[in-house]
Amino acid sequence: MRIAIVAGYAPSLVNFRAPLLQALRQRGHEVVALAPPETGGSFEGNAQAALADMGIELVRFPMHRGGVNPRKDLDTLLSLRREFLRLKPELVIPYTIKPVIYGSLAARWASRGGSRIAVASLITGLGYAFGDGLPGDDMSPSRKLLMEVVVRLYRKALENNSVVFFQNPDDRDLFAKLGITGSGARSVVLNGSGVDLAHFAPAPAVLAHELTGAPIFLCMARLLWSKGIGVYVEACRLLKQRHPHAVCRLLGPLDPGPDGVPEDVVRRWREERVVEVLNPAADVRPHLAAASVFVLPTHYREGTPRSILEAMALARPIITTDMPGCRQTVEEGVTGFLVPPYEPGALMRAMSRFVEQPELIAQMGVAARRLAEEKYDADEVALSMLRALGLAGGE
Repeated sequence: MRIAIVAGYAPSLVNFRAPLLQALRQRGHEVVALAPPETGGSFEGNAQAALADMGIELVRFPMHRGGVNPRKDLDTLLSLRREFLRLKPELVIPYTIKPVIYGSLAARWASRGGSRIAVASLITGLGYAFGDGLPGDDMSPSRKLLMEVVVRLYRKALENNSVVFFQNPDDRDLFAKLGITGSGARSVVLNGSGVDLAHFAPAPAVLAHELTGAPIFLCMARLLWSKGIGVYVEACRLLKQRHPHAVCRLLGPLDPGPDGVPEDVVRRWREERVVEVLNPAADVRPHLAAASVFVLPTHYREGTPRSILEAMALARPIITTDMPGCRQTVEEGVTGFLVPPYEPGALMRAMSRFVEQPELIAQMGVAARRLAEEKYDADEVALSMLRALGLAGGE
Protein backbone atom coordinates (compact mmCIF):
# COMPACT_ATOMS: atom_id res chain seq x y z
CA MET A 1 0.00 0.00 0.00
CA ARG A 2 1.20 3.55 -0.70
CA ILE A 3 0.73 5.69 2.43
CA ALA A 4 1.16 9.46 2.76
CA ILE A 5 2.02 10.92 6.18
CA VAL A 6 1.22 14.64 6.36
CA ALA A 7 2.95 16.76 9.01
CA GLY A 8 2.96 20.43 9.92
CA TYR A 9 6.66 20.39 10.85
CA ALA A 10 9.20 18.16 9.10
CA PRO A 11 11.50 17.39 12.07
CA SER A 12 8.51 15.97 13.97
CA LEU A 13 8.38 13.16 11.40
CA VAL A 14 11.75 11.99 12.70
CA ASN A 15 11.41 12.97 16.36
CA PHE A 16 7.85 11.72 16.97
CA ARG A 17 6.76 9.48 14.08
CA ALA A 18 9.88 7.42 13.29
CA PRO A 19 8.53 4.25 15.01
CA LEU A 20 5.32 4.46 12.96
CA LEU A 21 7.19 5.12 9.71
CA GLN A 22 9.60 2.26 10.36
CA ALA A 23 6.80 -0.12 11.30
CA LEU A 24 5.00 0.65 8.03
CA ARG A 25 8.19 0.21 5.99
CA GLN A 26 9.02 -3.09 7.73
CA ARG A 27 5.66 -4.45 6.61
CA GLY A 28 6.36 -3.64 2.98
CA HIS A 29 4.33 -0.44 2.62
CA GLU A 30 5.57 2.43 0.51
CA VAL A 31 5.63 5.59 2.61
CA VAL A 32 5.95 9.19 1.46
CA ALA A 33 6.07 12.11 3.90
CA LEU A 34 4.70 15.59 3.24
CA ALA A 35 5.61 18.69 5.28
CA PRO A 36 6.12 22.44 4.76
CA PRO A 37 9.65 23.85 4.55
CA GLU A 38 11.32 24.63 7.89
CA THR A 39 11.54 28.24 8.96
CA GLY A 40 15.10 27.83 10.19
CA GLY A 41 16.51 27.12 13.63
CA SER A 42 19.75 25.99 15.19
CA PHE A 43 18.75 22.45 16.16
CA GLU A 44 15.98 21.31 13.82
CA GLY A 45 18.29 18.82 12.15
CA ASN A 46 18.14 17.50 8.63
CA ALA A 47 14.77 15.78 8.46
CA GLN A 48 15.06 15.07 4.76
CA ALA A 49 18.33 13.14 5.16
CA ALA A 50 17.00 11.19 8.17
CA LEU A 51 13.86 10.22 6.27
CA ALA A 52 15.91 9.24 3.22
CA ASP A 53 17.87 6.87 5.46
CA MET A 54 14.54 5.19 6.25
CA GLY A 55 13.72 4.94 2.54
CA ILE A 56 11.08 7.69 2.71
CA GLU A 57 10.74 10.58 0.28
CA LEU A 58 9.95 14.02 1.74
CA VAL A 59 7.65 16.22 -0.33
CA ARG A 60 7.24 19.89 0.56
CA PHE A 61 3.99 21.85 0.43
CA PRO A 62 3.25 25.45 1.47
CA MET A 63 1.63 26.01 4.88
CA HIS A 64 1.26 29.05 7.13
CA ARG A 65 1.70 27.50 10.58
CA GLY A 66 0.35 30.34 12.72
CA GLY A 67 -3.26 31.60 12.78
CA VAL A 68 -5.91 31.59 10.09
CA ASN A 69 -5.12 33.14 6.72
CA PRO A 70 -7.79 32.18 4.15
CA ARG A 71 -5.62 32.82 1.11
CA LYS A 72 -2.62 30.89 2.44
CA ASP A 73 -4.80 28.09 3.82
CA LEU A 74 -6.50 27.71 0.42
CA ASP A 75 -3.04 27.46 -1.13
CA THR A 76 -2.24 24.65 1.34
CA LEU A 77 -5.44 22.81 0.46
CA LEU A 78 -4.91 23.06 -3.31
CA SER A 79 -1.24 22.07 -3.01
CA LEU A 80 -2.07 18.95 -1.01
CA ARG A 81 -4.76 18.01 -3.52
CA ARG A 82 -2.22 18.32 -6.37
CA GLU A 83 0.28 16.16 -4.50
CA PHE A 84 -2.31 13.48 -3.74
CA LEU A 85 -3.35 13.39 -7.40
CA ARG A 86 0.33 12.97 -8.35
CA LEU A 87 1.32 10.50 -5.63
CA LYS A 88 -1.92 8.47 -5.68
CA PRO A 89 -1.77 7.28 -2.04
CA GLU A 90 -4.27 4.69 -0.87
CA LEU A 91 -4.11 5.97 2.73
CA VAL A 92 -3.38 9.42 4.16
CA ILE A 93 -2.36 9.86 7.83
CA PRO A 94 -2.26 13.56 8.76
CA TYR A 95 -1.47 14.99 12.21
CA THR A 96 -1.67 18.42 13.87
CA ILE A 97 -4.58 20.75 13.11
CA LYS A 98 -3.92 22.15 9.63
CA PRO A 99 -2.61 18.91 8.09
CA VAL A 100 -5.62 17.08 9.55
CA ILE A 101 -8.17 19.58 8.23
CA TYR A 102 -6.66 20.35 4.84
CA GLY A 103 -5.15 16.90 4.35
CA SER A 104 -8.53 15.26 4.94
CA LEU A 105 -10.35 17.66 2.61
CA ALA A 106 -7.67 17.36 -0.07
CA ALA A 107 -7.82 13.56 0.07
CA ARG A 108 -11.58 13.67 -0.46
CA TRP A 109 -11.27 15.99 -3.45
CA ALA A 110 -8.41 13.97 -4.93
CA SER A 111 -10.40 10.74 -4.78
CA ARG A 112 -11.71 9.70 -8.19
CA GLY A 113 -14.48 7.27 -8.97
CA GLY A 114 -13.95 4.03 -7.10
CA SER A 115 -10.38 4.93 -6.06
CA ARG A 116 -11.25 6.61 -2.79
CA ILE A 117 -8.31 7.70 -0.63
CA ALA A 118 -8.74 6.47 2.94
CA VAL A 119 -7.88 8.92 5.74
CA ALA A 120 -6.92 8.24 9.36
CA SER A 121 -6.21 11.43 11.30
CA LEU A 122 -4.10 11.74 14.43
CA ILE A 123 -5.22 14.46 16.88
CA THR A 124 -2.08 15.35 18.84
CA GLY A 125 -3.71 17.98 21.07
CA LEU A 126 -6.26 20.75 20.70
CA GLY A 127 -4.06 23.75 21.46
CA TYR A 128 -4.97 27.40 21.77
CA ALA A 129 -8.27 27.36 19.84
CA PHE A 130 -10.06 25.11 22.33
CA GLY A 131 -9.20 27.10 25.44
CA ASP A 132 -7.94 25.45 28.60
CA GLY A 133 -10.50 22.68 28.82
CA LEU A 134 -11.48 23.82 32.32
CA PRO A 135 -15.02 24.05 33.73
CA GLY A 136 -16.35 27.54 33.11
CA ASP A 137 -13.48 28.45 30.82
CA ASP A 138 -14.26 32.04 29.84
CA MET A 139 -12.77 32.64 26.41
CA SER A 140 -12.55 36.04 24.73
CA PRO A 141 -14.98 36.72 21.84
CA SER A 142 -12.18 36.39 19.28
CA ARG A 143 -11.10 33.07 20.76
CA LYS A 144 -14.70 31.80 20.80
CA LEU A 145 -15.01 32.73 17.13
CA LEU A 146 -11.76 30.92 16.36
CA MET A 147 -13.00 27.81 18.18
CA GLU A 148 -16.29 27.91 16.24
CA VAL A 149 -14.42 28.14 12.92
CA VAL A 150 -12.04 25.33 13.88
CA VAL A 151 -14.90 23.08 15.07
CA ARG A 152 -16.74 23.52 11.78
CA LEU A 153 -13.60 22.82 9.76
CA TYR A 154 -12.81 19.72 11.83
CA ARG A 155 -16.40 18.49 11.48
CA LYS A 156 -16.29 18.82 7.70
CA ALA A 157 -12.80 17.39 7.35
CA LEU A 158 -13.34 14.30 9.52
CA GLU A 159 -16.52 13.28 7.69
CA ASN A 160 -14.50 11.07 5.36
CA ASN A 161 -12.09 9.66 7.96
CA SER A 162 -12.25 5.95 8.66
CA VAL A 163 -10.33 6.27 11.96
CA VAL A 164 -9.55 9.25 14.20
CA PHE A 165 -6.72 8.70 16.68
CA PHE A 166 -6.57 10.67 19.92
CA GLN A 167 -3.77 10.90 22.47
CA ASN A 168 -6.01 11.18 25.50
CA PRO A 169 -9.63 10.33 26.33
CA ASP A 170 -10.54 13.95 27.19
CA ASP A 171 -9.99 15.07 23.59
CA ARG A 172 -11.95 12.09 22.26
CA ASP A 173 -14.88 12.90 24.54
CA LEU A 174 -14.83 16.61 23.66
CA PHE A 175 -14.88 15.86 19.92
CA ALA A 176 -17.83 13.55 20.45
CA LYS A 177 -19.67 16.15 22.58
CA LEU A 178 -19.14 18.84 19.93
CA GLY A 179 -20.35 16.52 17.18
CA ILE A 180 -17.00 16.62 15.38
CA THR A 181 -16.62 12.86 15.20
CA GLY A 182 -19.90 11.40 14.02
CA SER A 183 -20.89 7.82 13.34
CA GLY A 184 -18.64 7.47 10.29
CA ALA A 185 -15.19 7.43 11.91
CA ARG A 186 -14.00 5.09 14.61
CA SER A 187 -12.29 6.83 17.55
CA VAL A 188 -9.16 5.21 18.99
CA VAL A 189 -7.22 6.50 22.01
CA LEU A 190 -3.44 5.99 21.94
CA ASN A 191 -0.89 6.42 24.73
CA GLY A 192 0.48 9.61 23.24
CA SER A 193 3.25 9.34 20.67
CA GLY A 194 5.19 7.05 22.96
CA VAL A 195 8.89 7.33 23.73
CA ASP A 196 11.97 5.39 22.61
CA LEU A 197 12.77 3.56 25.83
CA ALA A 198 16.24 2.55 24.65
CA HIS A 199 17.23 6.06 23.54
CA PHE A 200 15.81 7.60 26.72
CA ALA A 201 17.37 5.08 29.10
CA PRO A 202 17.07 5.33 32.90
CA ALA A 203 19.63 7.58 34.59
CA PRO A 204 20.76 7.36 38.24
CA ALA A 205 18.62 9.43 40.59
CA VAL A 206 19.95 12.89 41.44
CA LEU A 207 18.96 13.45 45.06
CA ALA A 208 20.66 16.81 45.43
CA HIS A 209 22.85 19.39 43.71
CA GLU A 210 26.50 18.72 44.58
CA LEU A 211 27.00 22.29 45.85
CA THR A 212 23.65 23.32 47.32
CA GLY A 213 22.60 19.93 48.70
CA ALA A 214 19.03 20.45 47.48
CA PRO A 215 17.07 18.81 44.61
CA ILE A 216 17.23 20.14 41.06
CA PHE A 217 13.92 20.93 39.35
CA LEU A 218 13.69 21.13 35.56
CA CYS A 219 10.90 22.60 33.43
CA MET A 220 11.38 21.81 29.75
CA ALA A 221 9.02 23.30 27.14
CA ARG A 222 8.65 25.92 24.47
CA LEU A 223 8.65 29.26 26.28
CA LEU A 224 4.90 29.87 26.07
CA TRP A 225 2.75 31.39 28.79
CA SER A 226 0.19 28.62 28.19
CA LYS A 227 2.87 26.04 29.00
CA GLY A 228 2.82 27.46 32.52
CA ILE A 229 6.30 28.99 32.26
CA GLY A 230 5.31 32.07 34.28
CA VAL A 231 3.64 29.88 36.90
CA TYR A 232 6.82 27.81 37.19
CA VAL A 233 9.02 30.87 37.69
CA GLU A 234 6.68 32.23 40.37
CA ALA A 235 6.55 28.82 42.09
CA CYS A 236 10.37 28.75 42.10
CA ARG A 237 10.38 32.22 43.64
CA LEU A 238 8.09 30.97 46.42
CA LEU A 239 10.09 27.76 46.82
CA LYS A 240 13.33 29.65 47.39
CA GLN A 241 11.69 31.63 50.19
CA ARG A 242 11.09 28.34 51.98
CA HIS A 243 14.12 26.40 50.69
CA PRO A 244 16.79 28.88 49.53
CA HIS A 245 19.15 26.17 48.26
CA ALA A 246 16.69 24.52 45.86
CA VAL A 247 17.81 24.65 42.22
CA CYS A 248 15.28 25.50 39.48
CA ARG A 249 16.13 25.21 35.80
CA LEU A 250 14.25 26.18 32.64
CA LEU A 251 15.01 24.70 29.22
CA GLY A 252 13.29 25.51 25.95
CA PRO A 253 13.34 27.70 22.86
CA LEU A 254 11.71 31.10 22.55
CA ASP A 255 8.49 31.10 20.54
CA PRO A 256 7.71 34.04 18.22
CA GLY A 257 3.92 33.56 18.47
CA PRO A 258 1.53 35.81 20.41
CA ASP A 259 1.65 33.47 23.42
CA GLY A 260 5.43 33.41 23.54
CA VAL A 261 7.31 34.71 26.58
CA PRO A 262 9.12 37.88 25.39
CA GLU A 263 12.90 37.74 25.20
CA ASP A 264 13.30 40.67 27.59
CA VAL A 265 11.27 38.81 30.24
CA VAL A 266 13.52 35.76 29.86
CA ARG A 267 16.56 38.04 30.13
CA ARG A 268 15.19 39.49 33.38
CA TRP A 269 14.70 35.97 34.76
CA ARG A 270 18.34 35.21 33.96
CA GLU A 271 19.45 38.34 35.82
CA GLU A 272 17.25 37.60 38.84
CA ARG A 273 18.64 34.05 39.09
CA VAL A 274 15.39 32.68 40.48
CA VAL A 275 15.67 30.11 37.70
CA GLU A 276 18.67 29.00 35.66
CA VAL A 277 17.66 29.61 32.03
CA LEU A 278 19.48 27.01 29.94
CA ASN A 279 20.26 27.31 26.26
CA PRO A 280 18.02 25.22 23.96
CA ALA A 281 19.46 21.80 23.20
CA ALA A 282 18.94 19.28 20.42
CA ASP A 283 19.60 16.41 22.85
CA VAL A 284 17.74 16.95 26.12
CA ARG A 285 18.89 13.74 27.79
CA PRO A 286 21.89 15.27 29.63
CA HIS A 287 19.62 17.94 31.12
CA LEU A 288 17.04 15.38 32.22
CA ALA A 289 19.76 13.17 33.67
CA ALA A 290 21.11 16.13 35.67
CA ALA A 291 17.68 16.90 37.16
CA SER A 292 16.01 15.42 40.23
CA VAL A 293 12.37 16.17 39.33
CA PHE A 294 10.62 17.16 36.09
CA VAL A 295 7.99 19.93 36.19
CA LEU A 296 5.44 20.93 33.52
CA PRO A 297 2.69 23.25 34.86
CA THR A 298 0.97 23.62 31.48
CA HIS A 299 -2.62 24.71 30.89
CA TYR A 300 -2.24 24.21 27.12
CA ARG A 301 -4.53 21.61 25.49
CA GLU A 302 -1.83 18.96 25.18
CA GLY A 303 -2.22 15.62 23.44
CA THR A 304 0.23 13.81 25.69
CA PRO A 305 3.35 15.92 26.35
CA ARG A 306 6.38 14.18 24.91
CA SER A 307 8.63 15.96 27.42
CA ILE A 308 6.85 14.20 30.29
CA LEU A 309 7.30 10.80 28.63
CA GLU A 310 11.01 11.47 28.08
CA ALA A 311 11.44 12.43 31.75
CA MET A 312 9.54 9.31 32.86
CA ALA A 313 11.73 7.13 30.66
CA LEU A 314 14.82 8.56 32.37
CA ALA A 315 13.26 7.64 35.73
CA ARG A 316 12.39 11.14 36.87
CA PRO A 317 9.37 11.94 39.09
CA ILE A 318 6.78 14.19 37.46
CA ILE A 319 4.90 17.26 38.68
CA THR A 320 2.32 18.40 36.17
CA THR A 321 -1.18 19.82 35.99
CA ASP A 322 -4.48 18.00 36.28
CA MET A 323 -5.26 18.84 32.66
CA PRO A 324 -6.28 16.91 29.52
CA GLY A 325 -3.23 15.19 28.10
CA CYS A 326 -1.26 15.43 31.35
CA ARG A 327 -3.34 13.77 34.04
CA GLN A 328 -3.02 10.25 32.61
CA THR A 329 0.79 10.41 32.74
CA VAL A 330 0.90 10.52 36.56
CA GLU A 331 -0.11 7.98 39.17
CA GLU A 332 -0.81 10.39 42.01
CA GLY A 333 1.60 9.95 44.89
CA VAL A 334 3.32 7.05 43.10
CA THR A 335 5.10 8.52 40.06
CA GLY A 336 4.64 12.17 40.99
CA PHE A 337 2.02 14.77 41.78
CA LEU A 338 -0.80 16.53 39.91
CA VAL A 339 -1.47 20.19 40.73
CA PRO A 340 -4.17 22.64 39.61
CA PRO A 341 -3.22 24.90 36.70
CA TYR A 342 -2.49 28.59 37.30
CA GLU A 343 -1.61 28.03 40.97
CA PRO A 344 2.07 28.69 41.76
CA GLY A 345 1.42 28.11 45.46
CA ALA A 346 0.14 24.57 44.85
CA LEU A 347 3.07 23.90 42.51
CA MET A 348 5.52 25.18 45.13
CA ARG A 349 4.03 22.88 47.77
CA ALA A 350 4.43 19.86 45.46
CA MET A 351 8.04 20.82 44.75
CA SER A 352 8.66 21.25 48.49
CA ARG A 353 7.69 17.62 49.07
CA PHE A 354 10.84 16.52 47.25
CA VAL A 355 13.04 18.94 49.19
CA GLU A 356 11.63 17.78 52.52
CA GLN A 357 11.42 14.09 51.54
CA PRO A 358 14.33 13.48 49.13
CA GLU A 359 13.79 9.72 49.35
CA LEU A 360 10.74 10.27 47.10
CA ILE A 361 13.01 11.19 44.18
CA ALA A 362 14.45 7.72 43.58
CA GLN A 363 11.28 5.94 44.70
CA MET A 364 8.95 7.83 42.35
CA GLY A 365 11.54 7.86 39.57
CA VAL A 366 11.63 4.06 39.47
CA ALA A 367 7.81 4.00 39.40
CA ALA A 368 7.77 6.56 36.56
CA ARG A 369 10.11 4.42 34.45
CA ARG A 370 7.92 1.39 35.15
CA LEU A 371 4.85 3.31 33.94
CA ALA A 372 6.71 4.42 30.80
CA GLU A 373 7.57 0.80 30.04
CA GLU A 374 4.00 -0.38 30.64
CA LYS A 375 2.13 2.30 28.67
CA TYR A 376 4.38 4.51 26.57
CA ASP A 377 6.76 2.33 24.54
CA ALA A 378 6.83 4.08 21.14
CA ASP A 379 6.99 0.77 19.25
CA GLU A 380 3.85 -0.45 21.03
CA VAL A 381 2.03 2.82 20.27
CA ALA A 382 2.94 2.45 16.59
CA LEU A 383 1.74 -1.16 16.61
CA SER A 384 -1.56 -0.05 18.16
CA MET A 385 -2.06 2.33 15.24
CA LEU A 386 -1.28 -0.39 12.71
CA ARG A 387 -3.71 -2.78 14.37
CA ALA A 388 -6.49 -0.18 14.27
CA LEU A 389 -5.77 0.35 10.57
CA GLY A 390 -5.61 -3.37 9.81
CA LEU A 391 -1.97 -3.07 8.76
CA ALA A 392 -0.26 -5.07 11.51
CA GLY A 393 -0.01 -8.21 9.43
CA GLY A 394 0.11 -11.40 11.48
CA GLU A 395 0.87 -9.61 14.78
